[in-house]
Amino acid sequence: MSDVSADQTADGQNAPVRFRSVLERFVAYKPGKVVVSPEGRSFKLSSNESPHGPLPSVQEAVERAARDVNRYPDNNATALIEAISAKYGVPAAHVAVGCGSVGVTQMLLAAVAEPGAEIVYAWRSFEAYPLLVGLSGATSVQVPLREEAHDLDAMAEAINENTRLVFVCNPNNPTGTVVRRAELEAFLDRVPADCLVVLDEAYREYVRDEEVPDGLTLYRDRPNVVVLRTFSKAYGLAGLRIGFVVGHPKVAEAIRKTYLPFSVNSIAQAAGVASLAATGELMDRVEGTVKERERVRDALLAAGWTVPTTEANFVWLRLGERTMEFSAACDARGVSVRPFPGEGARVSIGSPEENDEFIAVAEAFPHRN
Repeated sequence: MSDVSADQTADGQNAPVRFRSVLERFVAYKPGKVVVSPEGRSFKLSSNESPHGPLPSVQEAVERAARDVNRYPDNNATALIEAISAKYGVPAAHVAVGCGSVGVTQMLLAAVAEPGAEIVYAWRSFEAYPLLVGLSGATSVQVPLREEAHDLDAMAEAINENTRLVFVCNPNNPTGTVVRRAELEAFLDRVPADCLVVLDEAYREYVRDEEVPDGLTLYRDRPNVVVLRTFSKAYGLAGLRIGFVVGHPKVAEAIRKTYLPFSVNSIAQAAGVASLAATGELMDRVEGTVKERERVRDALLAAGWTVPTTEANFVWLRLGERTMEFSAACDARGVSVRPFPGEGARVSIGSPEENDEFIAVAEAFPHRN
């Protein structure tokens, strides 16, 4: 056996392993952190997770599926796709699934992106967009938010012959702001037919503004529009990683070709089917989160904060240079939030107890915004 290490040549020099040049400027995705106060308290409000565990019926489905983990999952996710089809009233041929909405986003980019292609999205928006676009070989075209919301006119103007895909995150992560029907339809009318528009609706279940369209009502007569959803948020299955996209058959077929085999595991598929069957119970939980969202925002407004109206399960605080100071103040109380240095902090809506702890920190923090 050679005594030369894997990263050295025989003369002791570093081996000339060649990696993609994009990795030299690539910063890996950082998940929401967990912090613990000196008193041992920990309140994780950094990842937009549901504060609730799985329903009993979903837990039972998970336990049953766990007995067969020696077998590969159904690579076609037949039962899950049929359940999605029945729940949302769309043909099964219009559905493709993947490993969370991030996994499906990567599948979408694999289907359309290549060197020279451009991908347009608002910024700041979902932080995985620039990472996944960079890995795809395409070029990001970031269009600044206007008053914390998508500037669809500017996004339409940014589209050119190289644009392959446009993301519209609705509600937007991390600001919680929304695009309403009239402006969205006007935007879609301006997008060339050969450019894919992804309506990223990860937080759709939390929307209460009746002017915000359900993307599934828009895609049917627009072959270049697809709708992206997830089981990670309202359905509370973040740990199992299930996402799906709905689009016209040719688009869905192209996306399915990029699917990493067996990446939606058998336990996730079973949990997804059971969750769709328990939608009524789950939506009761969602309604509780919506009420807590309004309570948290009202408390922040009463304390003098400026907080955009949010239709998601989080609130956004524009803090600028004080962002990390605020995050540290939260950390000291065992409350983890999602800071974006120099910009602001996103705070998930948790249980009433978790929310009370966050409100106490926010009320005590010296702010003028």
